[in-house]
Amino acid sequence: ILYTFYKRQKWFWWDRLWLPRPVTWADLQDSEGRVYACVSHLYIILPVAVLLLIAVPLAEALGVKDKIRKRASHNPILEIYYNTHSKHPTQADIKGVCKRLGWSERQVERWFRRRRNQDRPGLLKKFKEASWRFAFYLCSSFGGVLALHDKPWFYDLREVWAGFPKQSLLDSQYWYYIIEMSFYGSLLFSVAADVKRKDFKEQLVHHWATLTLLSFSWCANYIRIGTLVMLVHDTSDVLLESAKMFNYAGWETTCNSIFVVFALVFMVTRLIIFPFWLIHCTWVYPLDQFEPFFGYYFFNVMLVVLLLLHVFWASLILRMVKKFIFGKLKCDERSDEEEDEEGSEEDYTHTYSNGSGNGLSNGH
Repeated sequence: ILYTFYKRQKWFWWDRLWLPRPVTWADLQDSEGRVYACVSHLYIILPVAVLLLIAVPLAEALGVKDKIRKRASHNPILEIYYNTHSKHPTQADIKGVCKRLGWSERQVERWFRRRRNQDRPGLLKKFKEASWRFAFYLCSSFGGVLALHDKPWFYDLREVWAGFPKQSLLDSQYWYYIIEMSFYGSLLFSVAADVKRKDFKEQLVHHWATLTLLSFSWCANYIRIGTLVMLVHDTSDVLLESAKMFNYAGWETTCNSIFVVFALVFMVTRLIIFPFWLIHCTWVYPLDQFEPFFGYYFFNVMLVVLLLLHVFWASLILRMVKKFIFGKLKCDERSDEEEDEEGSEEDYTHTYSNGSGNGLSNGH
């Protein structure tokens, strides 16, 4: 078994998968004052990711408070249906349970609204999530600028590949990578507890793609371009999280102003700088020095995956900008908003008229 594991691991680390010809892993051993990135450096990511899950909220200082929610009364029949069939029963099911419980349709509809609201995160939870992400993105952005401002590849992208892959690892690059990868690791750890949004699957793909991209770039010594990609991504996220914080605090004018700036920065960094500068840098410039190899194609494919996700989010942002211009923007397009306790007749018709019932009305 150990021999089989060794053979598989040896295939995984085959030089031609990760490095251009004629470079081998033996060429990237620490020597003569040069230090290279290695897999063992990444072990620290796990404990740092756990530490990043601890956030100090500013909610009380900004006056953020949760709404007092009325809890749904305990009812075993409705609870079983809610957990095993659907959180949005059809009108036929509503009528069926009314006969069994002796309730009015309005009482049953109100019970389901209250029960759904119980599962939604409160304002304090949303604020805590936004505040600790804002703190991270702010620190990582300043840290990225400090780490890159005096580097030649920050101003001339052709310098990214100067001497590749025999590029010595800098202390600033080490810590920048470790903190950034730990952060995305913490996002994956907390995915079950974080606020669920409509783009939940896209966020999951983004986190995995980012971790895969950073891990590969570290092992293959694509570190210079990796730091540039991280800086471009973190810049707009600072504004997004700060806008959400002010939104939850009820500072509507401030929130709207920051959101407009965020939309502009996002379009410039994610849809202009990222594809036309950085992807161009990884797609075109390396071919001046070596022939394409597996790592070259893999890295660029992962960058394109991120670009496609940026296009998806840009569509959501533009939709929000449109509503903002016409005065109809009330919330994050991705959020699952809390329902009105009482609702309206139109809401009942919209919520329960679709689909066929196979739950409450059939005795479940």
